[in-house]
Amino acid sequence: MADSPPPDLLAWAAEHLPGPVTAADCSWPRATSRVWRISGPEGDAAFLKINPDDGAFAREVAGYAYAARFLPERQVPRLLAGRTRPRALLSSALPGRVVRGLPLERGVEVRVHEDAGRLLRRWHDRSDAGTAADRAAVRTAMDAHAREAAECREALTGRVPHDVLALVDAAATEIPALADRLRLRFLHGDYATRNWLIDTATGRHGLIDFEQARYGLAVEEFVWLLGALWPERPDLRDAFFTGYGRPLDAVEERLLLLLTVRLGASYLYTGLREGRADLRERGHLALGRMAARPTRC
Repeated sequence: MADSPPPDLLAWAAEHLPGPVTAADCSWPRATSRVWRISGPEGDAAFLKINPDDGAFAREVAGYAYAARFLPERQVPRLLAGRTRPRALLSSALPGRVVRGLPLERGVEVRVHEDAGRLLRRWHDRSDAGTAADRAAVRTAMDAHAREAAECREALTGRVPHDVLALVDAAATEIPALADRLRLRFLHGDYATRNWLIDTATGRHGLIDFEQARYGLAVEEFVWLLGALWPERPDLRDAFFTGYGRPLDAVEERLLLLLTVRLGASYLYTGLREGRADLRERGHLALGRMAARPTRC
C-alpha cells in the first residue's frame, strides 16, 4: 500500500481540481489496491486510482461509461479523467461512507439492502444481451469454475461431510449447463458491501468501484452476499430482492447456490494447500451455510 501517489500523478490530478491538493491513502489492505482521496482547499474532492493491469483499466472505464448513461450522479461517481501510463483514473467523490463494517441500526441496514437491490435492478435492466464473444467468454469462465470445483472435490474427499461433497460435485457437473440457460447482463461485477455507500445525513445509497464490470450472469452479483451475509440475515436478503423487484427463478437459484459452493470450496482448498487458516475458516463457513440452507438459497 502506498502512502502517497507518485508526484507526477498527483500533479496531473491537481489539474482537475482548483487550487493546491492533498492526498490521503484509502487503499484496501492488499497489494493491488492503490487509491487516494484528493482534496482541494475549497472542499473539492476526487478519487485517484491506479489500476493493476490493462484489463482492469478497460473494465473500469467501461463501467464508468455505463453508469454515466443509466444511473444518476448522486448514486454513482463520474469519471473525470484517465491516462494509460500509468493506468490511472480520476473520479468524482460521492458523499457517504462505505457500508461494510459500518455499525448501522437494523432498520437502516434493511433499507440499505433494499436500496442496493433497487439500484442493481436499474443497472441490469439497461443492459443489452452482449455479443457472441461475450457469451463465449462467460462460457469459458463457467467451464473454468466447473473444472475448479472438480479439482476441489478430489482434494476435499474425506475432509468435509458427504452432503458438502455432494454439493461440490454438483457444482462440477451442473454449472456450465445452467449458465447457458440464462441471459447475459452487463454486471457491476463486485456488488459487495465494500462498494456500497450510505450518506447518513440524507439516507442515500451510492455505488463505487467498477473494476470488475463486464458481461455475465445476474446471479454472479449475489455470490458474495449469499456466502458471507444472507444466511445469517435472511431479512437483508428479503429486503434486497424487494428492492430488486423480482425473486430469482429456479435456474438462477440453483446456479447461485452452486457458484457460491464453488467459491467456498476454492477458499477451503487453497487454505489447505497454502496453510492459511483464514481461507480454511472462510471456506468451511461458506460450505456449511450452503449445506444447511433452507429450500430457498
